[in-house]
Amino acid sequence: MTDVTPQTRYALSDTVSIAYQVVGAGPIDIIVVPGLFSHIEFMHELPGYTAFLRRLSRFARVVTFDKRGQGLSDRISGAPSIEQRMDDVRAIMDEIGSQRAALLGFSEGCPMSALFAATYPDRVSHLILIGGFARAADRMPDDAWQHRVEKIVKSFGTGEMMKTIVPSQAGSAEAISQFAKFERLSSSPGGLRMLLLLNRQIDVTPILPTLQVPTLVLHRGTDTQVPVALGRKLASHIRDVKYVEYPDGDHCFWVGETEALYGDIEEFVTGHRESESLELERVLATVLFTDIVDSTRRALEMGDHHWRRLLDDHDQLAHQIVAKHRGSLVKSTGDGILATFDGPGRAVRCALALGSAAQQIGVPVRAGLHTGEIELRGRDIGGIAVHAAARVMAHSGSNEVLVSRVVTDLVAGAGLKFAERGSYELKGLPGRWDLFAASV
Repeated sequence: MTDVTPQTRYALSDTVSIAYQVVGAGPIDIIVVPGLFSHIEFMHELPGYTAFLRRLSRFARVVTFDKRGQGLSDRISGAPSIEQRMDDVRAIMDEIGSQRAALLGFSEGCPMSALFAATYPDRVSHLILIGGFARAADRMPDDAWQHRVEKIVKSFGTGEMMKTIVPSQAGSAEAISQFAKFERLSSSPGGLRMLLLLNRQIDVTPILPTLQVPTLVLHRGTDTQVPVALGRKLASHIRDVKYVEYPDGDHCFWVGETEALYGDIEEFVTGHRESESLELERVLATVLFTDIVDSTRRALEMGDHHWRRLLDDHDQLAHQIVAKHRGSLVKSTGDGILATFDGPGRAVRCALALGSAAQQIGVPVRAGLHTGEIELRGRDIGGIAVHAAARVMAHSGSNEVLVSRVVTDLVAGAGLKFAERGSYELKGLPGRWDLFAASV
């Protein structure tokens, strides 16, 4: 498995060139049908996207593409009809020699995927619908929709839509800037307006009972872009459907907790969930999460240029201090870091040192630490310990380092001091957790 971005190729659909990429070479083909925005090259810059595709590629040949009129595909006059979008999928399958594939429709791509599967059942082995709907008009009344369209088009290219599509990252100025660029590369304001007006007319409800292919509908309960009620309604019209609802998470399927979602897709398509257990290496580590306090307000006050310079200074400090304490910097989170350590004492001292250094450059940070088993996924990590550290950090105040009880137990005699900060319920984790503020 390589970190090189897949090569972009083109398939001709009538006279329109459709950009596509292929990841992996597994025995099963999965065609990913995108939502409202797509740019197959830039999407690899979005955290979690490439990793999710590569995980699917453990058992499949995964194909992504840009709809006609968007991303790297040919721009067209007007908005593409749902029939034209179906033609584009068929053209890609013919180009890569795929006789039969699993369709993975996301968001706005779900209705077209369902119609394709109903129309060409001989070419679809499985149908997977994530964060989707059957009838676009169910999302809101006509008068509210007109206002919504104008608001979306007016703010297009600013990253404003992150608030409903990826709300968990909407507090990061860097993430908003990145998403704004994604919007601009995906489409133009006028092209988006036409697409939104066309999508309003979509209603595949009548054809759903005719589906003959195995169908899996996945939806997150806290999806603010496409409410979960629409996912339930979509599934209710499909015979013998498998419907899975996750308690929380953002609209984008590659963001946040993806373990269960990935496993459900793998099991649905292959009949088992073996690849994760075979390929993930698990180790004990102390996980450190940090976050710049009130970063959105500071970014607005300082302006993009000065804020970017301050973030660069912060990131340079983080690299130096983590390396000094023999830690492994997993990634920058935009306005913070995720790092691991093989010694909890060094992890706590690193967090304290980083907090002091960041204060000197005028950047208040908060930190959270937990020790537990993590899963190594290439350059990234996962597992309960990672989520626990993030939840601990969420309770930390400005210039404070909070740790879980297990960390205090493991560093006894190391010369560190801890003050009780109370017992908390951490979102998504069982029981109550005793948290402590660290100092030297």
